[in-house]
Amino acid sequence: MTYFKKLALAASIATALSSSAMAADMTIGFSQIGSESGWRAAETSVTKQQAEKRGITLKFADAQQKQENQIKAIRGFIAQGVDAILVAPVVATGWDDVLTEAKEAKIPVILLDRGVDASQDLYLTSVASDQVKEGKVAGDWLVGAVKDKDCKVVELQGTVGSTPAINRKKGFEEAIAGHNNISIVRSQTGDFTRSKGKEVMEGFLKAENGGKGICAVYAHNDDMAVGAIQAIKDAGLKPGTDILVVSIDGVPDIFAAMVAGEANATVELTPNMAGPALDALAAYKKDGTVPPKFIITESKLYTPADNPQGEYDARKGLGY
Repeated sequence: MTYFKKLALAASIATALSSSAMAADMTIGFSQIGSESGWRAAETSVTKQQAEKRGITLKFADAQQKQENQIKAIRGFIAQGVDAILVAPVVATGWDDVLTEAKEAKIPVILLDRGVDASQDLYLTSVASDQVKEGKVAGDWLVGAVKDKDCKVVELQGTVGSTPAINRKKGFEEAIAGHNNISIVRSQTGDFTRSKGKEVMEGFLKAENGGKGICAVYAHNDDMAVGAIQAIKDAGLKPGTDILVVSIDGVPDIFAAMVAGEANATVELTPNMAGPALDALAAYKKDGTVPPKFIITESKLYTPADNPQGEYDARKGLGY
């Protein structure tokens, strides 16, 4: 049974178990960051599917990558008296006031795929991957791939101040620490978008002798990696061969790039954060069961040896 069939089976079982515990008239607010990447679009799609399966009314708000829009949306949810709030925070800081308002209104808040720098008693639980581990898995892959070869790495960071950008950088740096043949020579935000990833990579290539001095690009998400791949091709080089490409998310287009021989590794980030979140909320609403403060999803490495065409086909049905 494939990973995604297992995911679908687990989701159906969880839905059956939890649906009786959650009232059909429950209304939940969902403050989403935006739609900056294929993965983000898939998370939105899966969240809506998970709510619909459980008979939940989901009020959706797209923040368009702006924290002020998220705070406004959350305050709107509080004013409407929703039963709970899901939020994927744009950045880590600046949440204390609005989360305190939700707590005073007795509305539980669940964080999805990103964390916040706020007191843990202000939210019910956080469902996310181990983002430091994601970066470390990517870095470990590169260490194994280049062995003793000198390798200059350029890094496409995520949104400045976001927990994935902070933690994926930290994990990667931990993995290459002690390997003096590997060094990050340039690092700049691509804001998790394909267009910005391409733009920043173009700058890296120009700064590094047309890219001839670059061994690998490490991107904090696949969309930036896909943009970087195009920039490498435009520069007359072969992505995946002349410059190794390693990134995070596991979106369909990175598997298409692997099929084409233009990407080397990705670390999967499941878009199904809402399933575990709504299960935890169901138990809490039913009998006051307090979930773990952090619910960690799996971080799995994929390379061209892992049937990228099959992975591409499987993910296309998930809302990417």
